[in-house]
Amino acid sequence: MNPTVVTSWQPSYVAISFAISVLGAFVALTAATRIRRGAAGFSLFNTVAAGTALGGIGVWSMHFIGMLALQMDVATSYSLPETLISLVAAIAASSLALLYVARAPEQRSRLLVAGVLLGLGVTVMHYLGMFGLRFGGFIRWDMGIVALSAGIAIAAATAALWLAFHTRTFVFRAVASVLMAVAVCAMHYTGMNAAEFICTTVNRVAPPSGFGLVSAMDLSWVVAVAALGMAAVISIDQVFQRAGTGRAAPSRSSMR
Repeated sequence: MNPTVVTSWQPSYVAISFAISVLGAFVALTAATRIRRGAAGFSLFNTVAAGTALGGIGVWSMHFIGMLALQMDVATSYSLPETLISLVAAIAASSLALLYVARAPEQRSRLLVAGVLLGLGVTVMHYLGMFGLRFGGFIRWDMGIVALSAGIAIAAATAALWLAFHTRTFVFRAVASVLMAVAVCAMHYTGMNAAEFICTTVNRVAPPSGFGLVSAMDLSWVVAVAALGMAAVISIDQVFQRAGTGRAAPSRSSMR
């Protein structure tokens, strides 16, 4: 029996993971423009919304849809504790980084510091999510490629934060979302290339089961539905906020 797990990729799911990342990036860029409220302070809701869109949809959801694209000749499951902690880590890192930059988006030092922190947060999310993967064996890592994936994550995070506060029109925001998704997916699939799956069980078709474990197929579809749900809720709120701003502007004009 060959101990090395045979893997392949389904292009359709790779494309879906990219589309999910674009969606999350676009929603995040839209919400990020409303984090700062001028002299009035900062919007906590928009900070969390942007962090959820970027970390929860653009990174976390993309990761698990990307994992669905990975075909292995051994059954797999996921541990919910590590999976949920990775979600919290991604959202928290994204929210804090966006808020930190929003306080002074013109300062490059803030952008660089936040980019490193967010990039490391994305890296932690990715490998914590991989740590939650259960199968009859273990993963052997190429640490050189792991380091490369972390470097890509930091570069992508820095670019994402810059784009979040320098994209004003719909067209530029759409282009920025695609570029951001390319960077996120590059980090993910580079990190996956660092993994060699070694099987140590005879029965490869039996998925690991037990308390806190969910099959890979079930988790991936839950993630997809959750991503679309989060994007819809945040987008609807942004539309209402924009409509409210539009009504307030004529009102202030008439008062003058």
